[in-house]
Amino acid sequence: MIKAVAFPCKASILPFARIEVPNQVKVKGARMELSLTQPDDWHLHLRDGDLLEAVVSHSASHFGRGIVMPNLKPPIATTAAAVAYRESILKALPANCDFTPLMTLYLTDKTSPNEIKLARNSGVVFAVKLYPAGATTNSQDGVTDLFGKCLPVLEEMVEQNMPLLVHGEVTNPEVDVFDREKVFIDTVLRPLIQKFPRLKVVMEHITTMDAVRFVESCNEGSVAATVTPQHLVLNRNSLFQGGLQPHNYCLPVLKRETHRQAIVSAVTSGSRKFFLGTDSAPHERRRKECPCGCAGIYNAPVALSLYAKVFEEAGALDKLEAFTSFNGPDFYGLPRNTSKIKLSKTPWKVPESYSFSFGDIVPMFAGETLDWLPSSP
Repeated sequence: MIKAVAFPCKASILPFARIEVPNQVKVKGARMELSLTQPDDWHLHLRDGDLLEAVVSHSASHFGRGIVMPNLKPPIATTAAAVAYRESILKALPANCDFTPLMTLYLTDKTSPNEIKLARNSGVVFAVKLYPAGATTNSQDGVTDLFGKCLPVLEEMVEQNMPLLVHGEVTNPEVDVFDREKVFIDTVLRPLIQKFPRLKVVMEHITTMDAVRFVESCNEGSVAATVTPQHLVLNRNSLFQGGLQPHNYCLPVLKRETHRQAIVSAVTSGSRKFFLGTDSAPHERRRKECPCGCAGIYNAPVALSLYAKVFEEAGALDKLEAFTSFNGPDFYGLPRNTSKIKLSKTPWKVPESYSFSFGDIVPMFAGETLDWLPSSP
């Protein structure tokens, strides 16, 4: 429902007296305030050890739950490892924090169907992650032959209604890095869906109009996609403007502006097939600013601000809550959160870095001013 709200301010300050806003928005003086059901992050890297303790509070302060990626060293490839990792995350959380980590398994050539049964019965593992071997950070233990070595596991996942989360890129060095998502769709993902039409699949961190079209062509409830803030607000020029920008480097890599626009149109359309997944991926500054920098953008502190910016600029603030808070749990068959979070139209400056005993972490949009300020529930 859209309603008109009068601004009690002079036209000389704002060049209009009335504005169309969604019913989640309140106007206090010249400041807008947006109330949302608390979002979840359906694609999150929390790392482990000191790095986990450093970053987990940023996600926990904004999100109710997070699908935690399993690409540690060694990878979280068993249910027992996932349970232990979950305990480490819970211990690292701030006091009186209700954040719930939703664990995943790292699919390998050796994963067994019985492991999928154990994962489902554990009550703490909610998905299995497919990393093509060599596709991204710590993916060297990933799958080398999905159809040749993983068919029994995929069949068991269908029986257990266990979603498969896909890093959608081929790793063939002969394929251009900007084409690897499209080739993956054509050679792996489309055949996979045809062979296992009842398998629930999330195409993670989509980056192309090809991915948008593929997800839109699939049945609702069977295939969905997560979308990151970086792929909504940046294109591949952002890697090179003013010199090489290592803190804008992630995998899948940023694409052309036409692809960014297609993704924005998809998520702001109101489609239930797309939902929030930050792919927040912290690395120490020295591992980003070096001759062979790591892939990953640390966006946990700014993600909600950037999502709100995208939906506001598209004139779709009334559709933001479904993207951040409803579509994800609905796809996973989980209850929606009941608590609320507020975003106020209050400019704030992103820190240049976050300093810890082991080094610095540089966040996305470091040192820049953002318009939407989230508050804890």
